[in-house]
Amino acid sequence: MYLISILQAPTNIIPTKKEGDKMRFVLRKVTTLLVTLFLISVCAFLAFQIIPGDPAALQLGVDATPESLEALRVELGLDRPMPIRYGEWMRDLFVGDMGQSYAHGVSVRELLGDRLLVTGSLMAFGFLLTVVVALPIGLLTAERTGEAAYRKGGRIWNPPLRGATATISQVVMAVPPLFLGLILTFVFGSMLRVFTPSDFVSFREDAGAYLLYMLFPALAIALPKAAMTIRLIHSAVRDEMGRDYVRTAISRGDTPRGILVRHMLPNIAVPVVTFLTLTLIMMITDTIVVEQIFSITGAGRLLVSAIGARDYPVVQALVVIIAALVMTLHTITDLICRAIDPRITL
Repeated sequence: MYLISILQAPTNIIPTKKEGDKMRFVLRKVTTLLVTLFLISVCAFLAFQIIPGDPAALQLGVDATPESLEALRVELGLDRPMPIRYGEWMRDLFVGDMGQSYAHGVSVRELLGDRLLVTGSLMAFGFLLTVVVALPIGLLTAERTGEAAYRKGGRIWNPPLRGATATISQVVMAVPPLFLGLILTFVFGSMLRVFTPSDFVSFREDAGAYLLYMLFPALAIALPKAAMTIRLIHSAVRDEMGRDYVRTAISRGDTPRGILVRHMLPNIAVPVVTFLTLTLIMMITDTIVVEQIFSITGAGRLLVSAIGARDYPVVQALVVIIAALVMTLHTITDLICRAIDPRITL
């Protein structure tokens, strides 16, 4: 009876054509991610093997003897062939061993631990501020534009709120995070004394002081990106406003908010999600600059010092981590966009 009940139970183990397309899309994206990461690891390893500079000479100084230099090269493994060193590096990388720092004398994993958390929290804080600022303002002005178009029978009109928002966004977009960070440091650090510049406090020492200090570099990163996102929402809504389905919804008597939420938002979701991912990727480079301005002990500041010191294991590890983060974000974005719009096949 048990066997008969199993045979009679409805089964759906054969995937449909739509499910098969989704599986192939995911498999293609994951394969592209893995191949790209492999190629990036090869380029990162080779780049720091062929550029001028001897890590042993940098560690021992100009007074080092040839014998001591050769002994240190053997200790660091620099005397072995390059393919063998790459294979050992990749093998250790898979188990979380990123090597030993030449400049600091400790493991790269230990050196990056807290610094990656600081840089990651700065990026997350900046991205959160970008979303919190950009989406409400962008959607509010889009709704006002929709109400104006509703009154004008679908024709685009430029209300004062939209014009003022566009002007402010254009000005903020023109200010790079470097200059904006200097302005915030001068105004809130030197003039108003809200925080003390160059007095970074870790999260373990004082969580409140840490969050207050990280607010200003996060603003320096987030405000230009928020302005770009607002402009993108403006442009997307303006493009969609002239579509036939919007005019049909207006003639049907739908409210402006209903048209925006039910019809326009699904159509502008893909470009907005894609752009937000690009802003998050751009924040990786922004954190490198902002950490220098605010004297934040993060991975970006460590990367700059490691390049100057020819600390190859640290630089290689950070390059691979950054590349893995960028490619993973791209892959996740493609999967999200595919879920929003199944017609996407790239």
